[in-house]
Amino acid sequence: MERIGVGVVGAGSIGIRAALAHLSLDDVQDRVHLAAVCDAVPGRAAAAADRFSVDSGYDSLDELLADPKVDLVTLGTPIGLHFEQGIAAIRAGKHVHFNKTMSVTAAEATQLIDEAKAHGVKINASPGQMVQPQNQAIRKLIQNGDLGKLAWAVVGAGFGNYHENEGVRGGNDLLSNVNPSWYWKKPGGGPLYDMTVYGLHTLTGILGPAKRVTAMSGISIPTREFRGEPFQTEADDNSFLLLDFGDSVFAFVYGAAHGRVEPGWGQPNFYGSRGTLEGTKLNGEPLQFPGHDDGLAAYSRGRHIHGAHLAMEETHVYEDIMQLIDLVQTGTPLYGTAEHARHVIEIFESGYRAAETGQAQTLTTTFEAVD
Repeated sequence: MERIGVGVVGAGSIGIRAALAHLSLDDVQDRVHLAAVCDAVPGRAAAAADRFSVDSGYDSLDELLADPKVDLVTLGTPIGLHFEQGIAAIRAGKHVHFNKTMSVTAAEATQLIDEAKAHGVKINASPGQMVQPQNQAIRKLIQNGDLGKLAWAVVGAGFGNYHENEGVRGGNDLLSNVNPSWYWKKPGGGPLYDMTVYGLHTLTGILGPAKRVTAMSGISIPTREFRGEPFQTEADDNSFLLLDFGDSVFAFVYGAAHGRVEPGWGQPNFYGSRGTLEGTKLNGEPLQFPGHDDGLAAYSRGRHIHGAHLAMEETHVYEDIMQLIDLVQTGTPLYGTAEHARHVIEIFESGYRAAETGQAQTLTTTFEAVD
């Protein structure tokens, strides 16, 4: 099997914790090698290349894409840059892993999908929530009628101060003083694209595509601060969506300034005529699976998360990168498909439009749910 040269675009929080830290470990060197890293902050890519033994560090994306050792790129840049950078990488003949979300509009996502097909490269997008076996099991449980007639579900996330407290924020060198203010800027900022995206991928992966959306949305905290410097919140930080899945099945999906409802990260609650599934508890009892005495513990990870990776951060993103590498090297089908990501993006885009207009929006995209 020929090793794949990976180019990491962006040596910020996700580039360091999800790509460079994992892909520099010994256990993956038979399949991949870190060919290049780039970052627009002068000196940051060179510092990352030195720390993680990357072949080359560049200050621009163009330099990285011109490197013949780079076969595949993972985009760890702000969401608003993903479309432009993704198109450039695809046209350069590189396979592309998009961190969430792959774009900020469904039309952009469609163009990325079409361009990838035209140029003969593979793409995928985080978060590939359905690679997690517990979500596959929950989909089958609901399909089999264990909850009876499903009535509604809820999932979401609260922004809080999560990003300000990441380990790459509070230091004094180029790899530990990364400014997170873009998370509150347009385009691509706010908790929907950044945090709610996990739970919505899980929800739609389990139930399938939604049909309509309506919403309310606004800015709860107009001014924020990072390391003593104030900045304005431009993107909505408090958004609440109602989805229609058909057959009178509805879901409440939120991206809040603070707080959350359901007990598990990215795990929806489901309520039906014969029972409830809250996170991974069926009618209050932990889900159990034949042959696994520890219940969900053995089911909660993707197939590449083992050994030293288990104790590291952002394992789910590393899993998504490896899913694309599997597809390129062996043809193994993806769980985190670009079509699924496009549908989630359309829900967010249409949700904002519904909030602005006061009118429910009909969704037009679809995808094949994984069974």
